[in-house]
Amino acid sequence: MNRKIKLRGALRAYLLWPIFLTVLLLCMDLNLYVIDKRAALIATGFTLIYFFMSIAIYQSKNSKIATELVRYAMDYGQVQKKLLKELHLPYAILDLEGRMQWGNDEFMDIIQEKAAARRAISNIFPEITMDVLPKMESDEELNLIFRGHNYKAVLRKVIAPDFDEDSGLETHDTEGAWNDSNALIAIYLYDRTEIISLKKENKEQKLITGLLYIDNYEEALESIDEVRRSLLTALVDRKINKYMQNIEAIIKKLEKDKYIFVFQQKHLPVLQSSKFSILEEVRGVNIGNEMSVTISMGLGVNADSYMNSYEYARAAIDLALGRGGDQVVIKDRDKISYYGGKSITVEKNTRVKARVKAHAFREFIEAKDKIVIMGHKIGDVDSFGAAIGVYRMAKTYNKKAHIVINEITSSLRPMMSKFIGNNDYEEDMFIKNDRALEMVDANTMLVVVDVNRISYLECRELLNYTKTIVVFDHHRQTKEAIESATLSYVEPYASSTSEMIAEIMQYIGGNLKLKSIEADALYAGIMIDTNNFLTKAGVRTFEAAAFLRRSGADVTRIRKCFRSDIADYKIKAEAVSNTEIYQNHYAITVCASSDVDSPMILGAQVANELLNITDIKASFVLTDYNDKIYISARSIDEVNVQIIMEKLGGGGHLSVAGTQLEGTTIPEAIIQIKSTLDTMNLEGEL
Repeated sequence: MNRKIKLRGALRAYLLWPIFLTVLLLCMDLNLYVIDKRAALIATGFTLIYFFMSIAIYQSKNSKIATELVRYAMDYGQVQKKLLKELHLPYAILDLEGRMQWGNDEFMDIIQEKAAARRAISNIFPEITMDVLPKMESDEELNLIFRGHNYKAVLRKVIAPDFDEDSGLETHDTEGAWNDSNALIAIYLYDRTEIISLKKENKEQKLITGLLYIDNYEEALESIDEVRRSLLTALVDRKINKYMQNIEAIIKKLEKDKYIFVFQQKHLPVLQSSKFSILEEVRGVNIGNEMSVTISMGLGVNADSYMNSYEYARAAIDLALGRGGDQVVIKDRDKISYYGGKSITVEKNTRVKARVKAHAFREFIEAKDKIVIMGHKIGDVDSFGAAIGVYRMAKTYNKKAHIVINEITSSLRPMMSKFIGNNDYEEDMFIKNDRALEMVDANTMLVVVDVNRISYLECRELLNYTKTIVVFDHHRQTKEAIESATLSYVEPYASSTSEMIAEIMQYIGGNLKLKSIEADALYAGIMIDTNNFLTKAGVRTFEAAAFLRRSGADVTRIRKCFRSDIADYKIKAEAVSNTEIYQNHYAITVCASSDVDSPMILGAQVANELLNITDIKASFVLTDYNDKIYISARSIDEVNVQIIMEKLGGGGHLSVAGTQLEGTTIPEAIIQIKSTLDTMNLEGEL
């Protein structure tokens, strides 16, 4: 059917402008009538001629112009279609069922299977299912891997107005909804293969800064004949340099036992997959030395600059050393990863560090008016004993001191009863959180004992109320360490914090004299954390115990404080009798918490008891208390329970560790323990 084409809009107005100008000429004629009528009549005649000629020209050219416009539009449409068909960007049209209706040359060159795509685009790209097809106005983006290329696919729902105008189909067009009868889906493919390849190459070529320290250089050399010392040093140095050559690293010795190195990030996955075999290689060097050489490494990854990478490496090596050495710590911005740490921490025979820390601590005490001492939540005997030791040092220099304790457990009650109501001590010796927050000011020093994790503190808010913070702890550090500490003395080799405090007291000066009940508290802390000197008891442990004995500690008096009542004893016996032996070497049991004042202490005692069973390498005791699952983990020397507990969000030492699980049940927690053991056993970490 032929339709008469009419010009409309701006184009029609543009063609009619000569006719519109007739109005202006008529206005001129009116003015001429005022001046000269004869001249006005002549002008009017010409105006009318001009008007009729304009109309005639418009009428005669109208159809020709319209025809030219149609021809131009058709030519333009053909050009547009050709450009779209030959567009370098792969582009295709799908229906709402995911069937390809049309694709340009670039798209067809990629898929090469037009028939399969017409049946369903998912035949070509399995990732494009009905679920990912856009239902609303927003685009859907997904990554595709096809024939070795990486594509970013953008799916966009488009509407063709009046697409089915003559089809007779009923359409629904409501506000905010799609008129699906007129809808199609456009798909664009962006080839990101080269970009991804360049990004990967760029990432792999980034330099990682690392620091490598020999943990026990002096101690290892002292354990061998003087003639062989140079040979041991050369062998260790050769192992380290050969390992670095394998990853094309540049390594430089800073000191006799310290190295700095840089290598490309592409080698890091290889090192991680081998669990940093250099730890085992160096530990295996033996030419008659009684003590194995161990090393620690800190790596700074994905830093913004080389300076930041070095700072990451420094933080990582400090964390590795703070955790006892013989391990690798990787700091990837805020993420911390640990490798190794299987060997028993080597005890340092020298007390130089303890003396230096004691002198620094004395200066802080002398500079402050008040000392507030705080341990961890649900305090144990070690944290209490250490707090008592710090309290005595503060009183030696005539400073006001307070110990923050909120919950008095049954294990602490016998020892605390000796201080509460004692005329030798102030009534406000022990305070709670609210009182501590009131009295802390700018001239107060906060001393944290037996904990270095912020979430475990008795009152974490105190960290924000004072600038002078001192930390004494024997647990391995984690990424949750108290970074704002002015003085930090964290030694994982120590058996207990009470041992560390007993050493510091011998160097603090001021004619310090311990009272017998204070010596009891410190001695009890060492006893409990070493399981009566069976776990982690070294030479310095017994030296500290000897100092406390000379200061008036009485073993019999201490033993009476920690006797169990018959109810607790029955609960322990029941837990032991219900123990499950997993994989022939791991004891797992549940300790009841009802009608028990200190269920976590009881759980720890059960864990220690289970180690007396033949072939048991580690024990795990679970306690449900205050909507949390507390896990006490113990071992003798074959398994590092600290690494196991870290994977469950906790920490501790190689032989003594624990964690707290929230939002779970006892059966689920047992499954987590077993799953962790299975995974670590499979990966060779046990």
